Amino acid sequence: MSTSSRTAPSTQHVPAASGGGPRRFGSFGSLGPVGLVLAGGISVQFGAAVAVTLMPRAGALGVVTLRLFAAAVVLLVVCRPRLRGHSRTDWGTVIAFGIAMGGMNGLFYEAVARIPLGPAVTLEVLGPLTLSVLASRRAINALWAALALAGVFLLGGGGFSDLDPVGVAFALGAGAMWAAYIIFSARTGRRFPQADGLALAMAVAALLFLPLGIAEAGSRLLNPTTLALGSAVALLSSVLPYTLELLALRRLPAHTFAILMSLEPAIAATAGFLILGQALSATEAAAIALVIAATIGAVRSQVGRGKLPTPAPEA
Repeated sequence: MSTSSRTAPSTQHVPAASGGGPRRFGSFGSLGPVGLVLAGGISVQFGAAVAVTLMPRAGALGVVTLRLFAAAVVLLVVCRPRLRGHSRTDWGTVIAFGIAMGGMNGLFYEAVARIPLGPAVTLEVLGPLTLSVLASRRAINALWAALALAGVFLLGGGGFSDLDPVGVAFALGAGAMWAAYIIFSARTGRRFPQADGLALAMAVAALLFLPLGIAEAGSRLLNPTTLALGSAVALLSSVLPYTLELLALRRLPAHTFAILMSLEPAIAATAGFLILGQALSATEAAAIALVIAATIGAVRSQVGRGKLPTPAPEA
């Protein structure tokens, strides 16, 4: 369920979730969309790893600004959303969506500037996991919540003595904003056609972060190398995974998508190791595994009730 602060498709893009997509294509055909989702997850987490390497050049807020602006330009050009004919409630919803999206990205990148990528994504995923548990209201989900808390306890070594507490706070804040992102993504999807709401919300987030990015990075944002790397982060963490997931969700049930998303802390840890040299201890690996198991369990218990979670990011 984690996207490491990604931008995920709104719910109007999930036709397969309600019907017989998997029955029509069979188990062999499902390898296609599953592969697309996994490719999207790998793209997101390796994009986040590239963003960490860019932070010495532009700072966390500068990187977020570059990513949001590049992604907004691409989405606005591709979607060409209609600006007229929307109510105040429509605009209020899309602005709230943009604020949640920007907050999710900004807090997550502030987190990975201070703590390793794998633990940051693991802490962030607690936001949507909490939302999933609260939405289901089943006793079994107390078990999944306890399992996730055990994972977090292990990750912090009993008190987060090995992790920067400010980074931990930023990661947990990103998780809270991710939960808000999921809620407002669904509302935006009901009010705007196609990906129009996503494109407009991305533009809102980019405009909100522009002053922060300028304050932190200033003219460094215009450096050609910084611009190129920022565009690469936008491509890897927003545009490419959004496209891959959009294609996959036409043939993949929403609950399967959400279960696959729960693997992203492991993907993030792999990306952190390969690109940033951030090795995990055995305890940290076990902690991430517990959170992944809790997320899968929470999603599957909702599916058992016929109540599918909203497929979502991100950072």
